[in-house]
Amino acid sequence: MQISPSILSADFANLERELARIGDADWAHVDVMDNHFVPNLTLGQPVVEALARVSPVPIDAHLMIEAPDRWAPGYAEAGARSVTFHVEAAADAVATARAIRAAGARAAFALKPGTPFEPYEELLDEVDMVLVMTVEPGFGGQSFMVDQMPKVRAVREAVRRRGGEIWIQVDGGVSLDTIGQCVEAGADVFVAGSAVYGAEDVPARIGELRELAARACGSRSDG
Repeated sequence: MQISPSILSADFANLERELARIGDADWAHVDVMDNHFVPNLTLGQPVVEALARVSPVPIDAHLMIEAPDRWAPGYAEAGARSVTFHVEAAADAVATARAIRAAGARAAFALKPGTPFEPYEELLDEVDMVLVMTVEPGFGGQSFMVDQMPKVRAVREAVRRRGGEIWIQVDGGVSLDTIGQCVEAGADVFVAGSAVYGAEDVPARIGELRELAARACGSRSDG
C-alpha cells in the first residue's frame, strides 16, 4: 500500500518545501500537462529534473501529454523513477514502455475514465504499473468516480491471471472516504492531492491514508 501525494495541490511557489512535507510518503506524484491532451498546462521536463534533485521521495511522473513516444524517455533520464503515459496518446505503447524502462525508470500506462482496459491487457507484459484514472484528467480537486472500480477489478484479475509484480494505481478524488473502496477493488498505489495538501497536518494525513489502506487490504480476498 503506497501513498503518492500529488503536488498539483501543493504551493507551486515553494515546491522544495512542499516536497519536504511529504517525506513520509512513498512517492511524489508530478502531473505533466501540455494543454493539448488535457485542457491544462502545468510543468515540464526541466522542472521535473529540478524536483528530482531535491525530493526526499522518488518522483512518479504522470504524463498527460501528446506524443509520449517522443517525450516519455526524457522524463526517466531527468530523474523520474516512475513514468506513466496515456495509451490514448501513444502511437506505439510497447516501444514507449520499453524506452522508459531502458532509460532506468518503471514504466506505466494510464487509462482515462472512458477508456476500457481489455484492449490493452497485452501491455501488462511491458509495464510495472497500470494507472486507472478516477476523475477526468486535467484538474485537481474533482469528485471520485466510483464507477471506475470495476475497471480496477478487471486490471487486478488480469494481473492475477498473468502473474508478475504489477502495481495498480488510482488517481483522482482519493481521500479518507474513498481509499478503502480503491483497495477493495484491487489498487495498491494511491495518488492523493487535496486530501493530503489540504490537511492541517500533512504527515499525519499520509499516515491516516496508509493505515486505512492497510486495514482494507487485510480484508481483501488477495490480501
